[in-house]
Amino acid sequence: MNQEKFLLGRVAAVTGGASGMGRAMALAFAEAGADVAIGSGTANTSPCKAEIEARGVRALAINLDVTSTDSVQAFYTAVVKAFGKVDILANSAAIGAEQAMCGHSDELWHQVIDVNLNGVYRTIKLCLPGMIDRKWGRIINIASTAASVGSPTNAAYCASKAAVVGLTRCVALEAAPHGVTCNSISPGWVETDFGKNWMRELAETEGKGLAEYMEEIKQTNPQKRMIQPEEIGELAVFLCRDEALGITMQDITVSAGSLW
Repeated sequence: MNQEKFLLGRVAAVTGGASGMGRAMALAFAEAGADVAIGSGTANTSPCKAEIEARGVRALAINLDVTSTDSVQAFYTAVVKAFGKVDILANSAAIGAEQAMCGHSDELWHQVIDVNLNGVYRTIKLCLPGMIDRKWGRIINIASTAASVGSPTNAAYCASKAAVVGLTRCVALEAAPHGVTCNSISPGWVETDFGKNWMRELAETEGKGLAEYMEEIKQTNPQKRMIQPEEIGELAVFLCRDEALGITMQDITVSAGSLW
């Protein structure tokens, strides 16, 4: 992809931005010239902030709890105070849960929905009005192949990601007349710490090691590999190009040909 600084003057805000796909998107936005704010509640934001600044743009790193309306408001307020606006919103903050539906913990159910769905709602609600006023904006939500493929022990996760896709479509239609797009990206297994921790948990239930389990997943994948977070970052940047204005209300699968 051509990495000219076509996002100079733009501001990107990334939730879950200190690690995994969020970090990859944050760095890709910075490489294209955008100033970048990252929010994370589970990872040290300092290394990623330094990586962003090394690309010659401004960076802001803030502790963020997407389940808290006050925390999301504080994050948004800080970004606007520092950079004046939010042009690009990338929602990557998420959690997973292995739990059968029978006997499902109510607390766990609500936690997954609150992070994965309500967190996306909270950030979009704040960022969308300014994008509409300025007649330019890009919203990118990380969903999952789990949005369209079920699993007997992932009811909360699958439900939350399916809902993210539905929310994406509604926001896209509301924003469409105003030069603002909204899309979701649905990755399969991505080789991130989040993915590895989840795979490790699954491997243990089968009495296997992580390396063995990961290799099995790769071999069942049509491309015999796992998606790398940088691939998600590059797609997110492409969706911010003016040439991508016509791409909205879409759920884009990046799974190397695998259903899950």
